[in-house]
Amino acid sequence: MSTILSKHRTAALIGAAFIAVTVALPFAINASNAVAGPAGINGALASSGSFASVVDADKPAVVTITTTVKADASAGDDQSPMDEQFRQFFEQQGIPFPKQVPQHQQGERAMALGSGFIISPDGVIVTNNHVIDNALDIKVTLDDGTELPAKLVGTDAKSDVAVLKIEAPKPLATIAWGDSDQLKLGDQILAIGNPFGIGTTVTAGIVSARGRDLHSGPYDDFIQIDAPINRGNSGGPLVDRDGNVVGMNTAIYSPNGGSVGVGFAIPSDEARAIVAKLQKDGSIAHGYLGVQIQAVTKDVADAVGLSAAQGALVTAVSGATPAARAAVKTGDIITAVGRETVKTPKDLSRLVADMSPGARETLTVWRDGQSTELTVTIGGNDTGEKEATTGESSGRTQAGPGIGIALADLTPHTREELNLPRSVTGAVVASVNPGKPAAEAGIQTGDVIVSVNDKTVQNAGDVKNAVTNAARSGRKSVLLLVERGGNKIFVAVPFAAA
Repeated sequence: MSTILSKHRTAALIGAAFIAVTVALPFAINASNAVAGPAGINGALASSGSFASVVDADKPAVVTITTTVKADASAGDDQSPMDEQFRQFFEQQGIPFPKQVPQHQQGERAMALGSGFIISPDGVIVTNNHVIDNALDIKVTLDDGTELPAKLVGTDAKSDVAVLKIEAPKPLATIAWGDSDQLKLGDQILAIGNPFGIGTTVTAGIVSARGRDLHSGPYDDFIQIDAPINRGNSGGPLVDRDGNVVGMNTAIYSPNGGSVGVGFAIPSDEARAIVAKLQKDGSIAHGYLGVQIQAVTKDVADAVGLSAAQGALVTAVSGATPAARAAVKTGDIITAVGRETVKTPKDLSRLVADMSPGARETLTVWRDGQSTELTVTIGGNDTGEKEATTGESSGRTQAGPGIGIALADLTPHTREELNLPRSVTGAVVASVNPGKPAAEAGIQTGDVIVSVNDKTVQNAGDVKNAVTNAARSGRKSVLLLVERGGNKIFVAVPFAAA
């Protein structure tokens, strides 16, 4: 169970509150007789606007999932990868992500709960991975109050999807998959689940956005909804007006731990495909490449002579990875994988993650003003690698060549202050002139410029000469590779605004 489930956080996956194991579970299960298969729903909403027919059909197929976890796993400061990604995303927006001690825990074990939904009469259940993560045992409570042990069929942390199986004495009510691709902004939806363990609850709202990327993994394509969902709703179904599952409720944005009407759900088309793979194999082997990447802006495209601002710009290549073995270089712009065009870094992450480890594929990269094809053998996700979307001199300071910066050579003192290894060469940005191109492009004091237009530089003089030559050659902008806080990023600074 991810620690994010147990804390009131600014942004949170919505697994339920923790419950002391020595007391009865503080939730009520609404009594209802389960039936085999989904009940019929007479079209969309009635003229009165009631969702009653949808709820009558779907509620029996929604379950409460209770897990036992080690108390230290739920209360400690260790965070799951998805927890950390959510923290980083919101902190990048300037939104605090406070740590608080969870409630309702004691002893060496704790209990937590979330939601799920039944997709086949023989007891196959879909939920979030973070609902059952680190669980010592899993129990499912049906809508009629029946409690049954559950077996984990398969789970995939990257997509945050898990599949469970229960053995019931009779066929179970089910809920049908819908088509999330057909959702439009403003469409009405229902969220069903067990928030806070109080019992099955239904809330209504609309689709407020599509394709939200929270930087939690390669499959981020969240449906944003305004229906109130809270901790405990995780894994529950998001259904359309016909009662079909169009999403799985997964996360909320909240400054106070409760719902403020901004929730996120995994699209059903994505979840359904992953569930099918998990039912077949129990896990998913994702591909990996081993590069850090960022978006290609118009200024970057102008700087490297690319006709369109699209692709994934490689800012770093990890050693002994598929990318390194394929001779991918920092500064390459990956524009295609096989026959699939890469328009954004997200495209590349998704394409690679969907590939099978060991597959051989062609990467098309833009390098030195022309397209080049490289052959890569995709790696596996068991290595832990992933794509991430992000000589000494005298210390003289030199004026930047018309882009609004002052440069200084790297000295031993500067290296110590910036924690730079001796292998890093280039020039440190001593000051940035507000309102000039460099400042507007995001260059900061303390940045270390290590290359200009993909050419390594040794000192401030090299940087100045390289930028000057780029301007004289008629380029619209210059591409700087900057070391900042231990990470490397490309920044394109236009000349036109100088």
